[in-house]
Parts: sequence; C-alpha cells; structure tokens
Amino acid sequence: MSDPQSLLDALDPEQRQVAEALRGPVRVLAGAGTGKTRAITHRIAYGVATGVYAPSEILAVTFTTRAAGEMRQRLRTMGAGSVQARTFHSAALRQLRYFWPHVHGTELPQLIESKIGLLASAARRNRVQTDQALLRDLASEVEWAKVSNVHPDDYAAIAPRRGREVTNLDPSSVGRVFGSYEEVKREQGRMDMEDVLLLTAGMLAEDERVAAQVRRQYKWFVVDEFQDVSPLQSSLLDLWLGGRNEICVVGDPAQTIYSFAGADARYLRDFAKRFPDTTSVELVRNYRSTPQVVDVANTLLKGSPSQGVELRAQRPAGPAITYAARSDEVAEADAVAAEIQRLHAAGRPWSQIAILFRINAQSETFEEALTARNIPYVIRGAARFFDRPEVREAVTRLRGAARSGEGEDLLETVHGTLAGMGWTQQPPEARGQTRDRWESWQALVDQAHEFAEAGGTLGAFVDDLDRRAAEQHAPVAEGVTLASFHASKGLEWDSVFLIGLQEGTLPITYALDSPTAVEEERRLLYVGVTRARIDLQVSWSLARQPGGRGSRKPSRFLDPLLPASARPDPQQSANRRARMCKTCGRPLGTAGEKSRGRHEDCPAAYDEALFERLREWRREAAGNKPAFTVFTDATLEAIAESKPATISDLLRISGVGRAKLDAYGEDVIALIASAS
Repeated sequence: MSDPQSLLDALDPEQRQVAEALRGPVRVLAGAGTGKTRAITHRIAYGVATGVYAPSEILAVTFTTRAAGEMRQRLRTMGAGSVQARTFHSAALRQLRYFWPHVHGTELPQLIESKIGLLASAARRNRVQTDQALLRDLASEVEWAKVSNVHPDDYAAIAPRRGREVTNLDPSSVGRVFGSYEEVKREQGRMDMEDVLLLTAGMLAEDERVAAQVRRQYKWFVVDEFQDVSPLQSSLLDLWLGGRNEICVVGDPAQTIYSFAGADARYLRDFAKRFPDTTSVELVRNYRSTPQVVDVANTLLKGSPSQGVELRAQRPAGPAITYAARSDEVAEADAVAAEIQRLHAAGRPWSQIAILFRINAQSETFEEALTARNIPYVIRGAARFFDRPEVREAVTRLRGAARSGEGEDLLETVHGTLAGMGWTQQPPEARGQTRDRWESWQALVDQAHEFAEAGGTLGAFVDDLDRRAAEQHAPVAEGVTLASFHASKGLEWDSVFLIGLQEGTLPITYALDSPTAVEEERRLLYVGVTRARIDLQVSWSLARQPGGRGSRKPSRFLDPLLPASARPDPQQSANRRARMCKTCGRPLGTAGEKSRGRHEDCPAAYDEALFERLREWRREAAGNKPAFTVFTDATLEAIAESKPATISDLLRISGVGRAKLDAYGEDVIALIASAS
C-alpha cells in the first residue's frame, strides 16, 4: 500500500484538493489534458491508504473498457488493485448475472451482439423495407430511445420534439418497428446492451433485498466522463446510491459530443443543485499541450454556450499554429502528406501523427495521398475507404458494367449504378449510417467526375479504383492515425492535422438548422484541437475537386482564430449565405432560386404546412394593405423553420422588429402553438 503523503505530494494543488475530498458529493470539472484520471485514481488510493475506504466497497465506473483498464492499472500500482473499476454495462451485467436466477428462478436472457437481425424481423412484421444502412440507423435510434427512457408507444410523439429522425421512415413507423423489436427479443429470450441497464435498474427498484445487498457492497462511487451520462445511466446510479451522497463525478461539459446518442451534460452541470453540499473543484492546468494549442482551445469556446474551464498551459512554448486554405481537397491532402513526411524526416514517429476529420468519407483522399508517398497509416473507428461495404459493392458493380461493355459513358454509368444502390444527387437530411453511406458514394462520384474531365473511360476508372484498393490494403504495424473527431476523443498525439474545416463540413450541413447542434459541432472541434501536444495544423479546401469553383469558406468557428487578413468579411459572409441553398448548401443559380433561397428540386427547410397557415393569417391581418407590409414571405419561411415558442425567440428572426412584434407577435406565437 502506498504512503498517503506520497500520494498527495505527486499532485498539483487542484488535483490534491480532489484527492483530499473523500466524503460527501464531489464534482470535478476537468478541462482537457488536466490529469483527471490521475486525480481520481489518487483520490481512491488515498482513501484506501488512510482507511476511509475499504477497497471492496468502492465502485468506479466509466464508459469504455480501455478507460476502465487504465484506471485499474493505475490503482494497482498504488496498492488499490482490488478496487472495482468497470464500465456501466460491465458493472450492471455482473450484478444481473448474480441476482437474476435468485430473483426470477430462470436463466438470464441471452445477450445479443447486434440488434440488426432482430430489427430485420421487426421490420418485416411491419412491412417496412430495409437495407443494412437503414437497419443500422434503426439500431442507433432504438439505443437512443432506450437510454433516454422513451417507450415504443411514446416514440412517435417524443421523437419530433427531440429533433430525431430516421431517413425514409416517419416517426410512427419507427415506433412500430421499435415495439416489434422488443416483442421479437422477448419471444426469443434475448436482451440487448440497453436491457442490461434496464433490467438491473428494474431489479433494484422492485426487490428491496437485492437493492440492500448491492448498497451494502458498494458504499463509495466514482463516475468518470460524467458529461456523457444518459437518463438511463443516471437512474441506475440513483438506485445504486439509494439516497446516499457518497459520489464523486468527473467530467468536462466542453467535451460533450454524444448528445445525439443520449448523453446529457445537464447531470454534470446541475450536480451541485441536486447535492447542495457538493465540493466542486476545477482542474485547469493543462499538461498535454503547448501554450499555442491551449490558446486556440480557449479562444474557440470563449463567449460561447460551450465555454467551460479556462485552461492554463504548463508546457514550454511550441511552434505557432498554422492555418492554410488549399485550392481543392486533393491539394489539401497532398500538402498534409508532404508536411507529415517532413515531420517524420525530422524525427517524429509515424504513430505520433494524426489526421482528424468530421466524416469518415473524408479519409479516402488522404489515404491516397499518404499511399503515394509510401507513408504508412492506420484508420481508427472506421473501415478503410475501399473496405466499406457500400464501396466494395459499388466497385464490384462498376467492374461488371465495364467488363460487359454496358457502360460506354463514364459519368452516366457511375450515376446510374450508384443510383440503383440508393445514391441521390442531394444528401439525406438525417445523420447516421444512411448519411455515411451516401458520403462514400458521393466520394466515388466526385472521383468519376475528376476522371472524366481528364478524358478517362469507365474501364480505366475501374482499374484506377482497383489499384487504389490494392495499395491501401497493405497491412501496417505502425503508421499515421486517420480518425474522425468522435473517434479521437480520449487520445493524443504530438502532431495533429485538422482537415476539411470549411462551412458545410464543420459545422456539418444538417446541424445548421439547430443552434444546439451547431454548438455540439464547436465542441467537436474543441476535442480535435486538444488532442495535439506540440504541432497543430488547420486546413480547409476552397473546392471539392481540382479545377472546381473555389467558393468554400473556412468554418465559422475559425473566425476568431484566423489572422485578421484571412477572416471573411461579415458582409461578404452574409452575401455568401444568401447565395447558398438553405437545404443542400450548394450555390444557387437563377434569380428565382436566390429569391426562394433553395434550388427548385430541393425540399423546403421549413414546415410548409405551417408556412401556408401563416400566409392565410397574414392575408387576414393585412386587410386592405399589401400582405408584405405585415411580414415578407422570407420572414414567414424563417418563422416556419425555427418555430419560435416565445416573444423573445420571435424577435431574433430577421424581419421582425419591435413594432411588428407589438402588433402581431402574440398572434404568431399562438398560431405556432396551435399547429404543433
């Protein structure tokens, strides 16, 4: 067992404050790179060393097996190796396996590895046509509903209010499939990962003997990454505590990037309201990154709703952050690959370099650029581009068309082949596997256009795809990491390249309708920035393809970071937004499209039924005056899109001044409320 004083001496003042707060509720707001795992493991070890805690009476929970393993390893080196450090699911499953046979007299339902098979059966019961992408999206939606305590019968009513949608399925259909999935699962004696938490919570709530035994076993709780706790996990924690307050939670609201999956940072923010005697500590000393990187991280969040603790760098100064606009995505990838080669030649290991991006489909151009320079790489959290099922199938179909001689026109054949698989010219509105698959197909379409402009044939295009696939399948033992921002969370590298940071990609197009979603995109970039120890390079491309019109602009999040000469002019930005389609984000062409704000073939971004009701109301309100003197069509569209719930919300809409608010505000709010 470690000496108690030596445990404290190894900590900075704030970490030491955490370690010494052994009793009562404790909340630790830990900024990125501030040593939160060090603080909480030393707290546990210090409590054991001083006799306040018995090791067998502590339960430390986190979200990944990797984090739990790291926690156990650290505790072992400090003489507290018998402390239980587990994920939520692992801790619940252990209790469920022990108590279920005693409570129910039956075997525990079998845990399934995937929901896909059962969801396919549930979809067939409801005569819903599905493919693998839709089934994966349904699986994600069922998971969200269950961790958010949304019952199948309530899904259709709750989902629209929460901004939930599954591509090509209305909420009622999703709710019916969800309900049938639960039926199929029960009929087969199965349970999924969410059931592990639900059944454990139900058992603790319904059987006082089980609850009492669990509470005698565990008297002290530590929860890491508390900003990612879902309503279901919060309910289970409450049952474990049983009214007690011996809990320490650790997290960073600025790193909340899983709201779409049910995470709710309010449990962390409002912790002190629930436990009035809370000891709150902020960890602000960043040991990971240079002052230059820390300054970018702080500036990125300053003044935003996502602002958390202000980090203070502890490392020596490093190189300046670089910002670069490239002519197109190929040029951006080539420039990044060249800089990586230079870094490696100067002594940087491949494994200490990472390229981070918003969506997985962005990786393909960089895979190609790295391969061209014989730079090894590994992809984290996703398959290599040519290993993705939708890409493999598309290449197989195109190869068949080339061999049969059916495809004489390259672009026509590629468009037709991918359209037969589900590709459309406009991206799906919802996020998820359907969107990811579309992005992969779109990458192939873009490659085909580039190839066609160079005079290439279908056969040569397929040969080129086969070459790329073969070269990029080479196994690597050590290489540059390619990862999405989501997959990078919890990791760090000496050198980080943040690529593709243009408007429409970050924040991503489908987040632009929601200020809350845009803020999550900002936090996603913050996570990416804080992965860097020494080098941070930021880039974006002005066009997607070589030779394309360079109309892209850097992400709005970069505005306070870029040199003044590189920042977009506010009026130019406003004019640019006015020239872009509200639905798909592409440039508008005709005067009619610019007036409407969208292409003729793009669906409206607003509630069209509500817009028509607003127009009817406007005709009555205008009387003998021209209708536009009440509100213009553009203002009514904005109202139908944002659906303001209060007078103050309505006032924020362009075209609604104080005088019109006084004259028409209450009528408009009442109309919106009656329509919802």
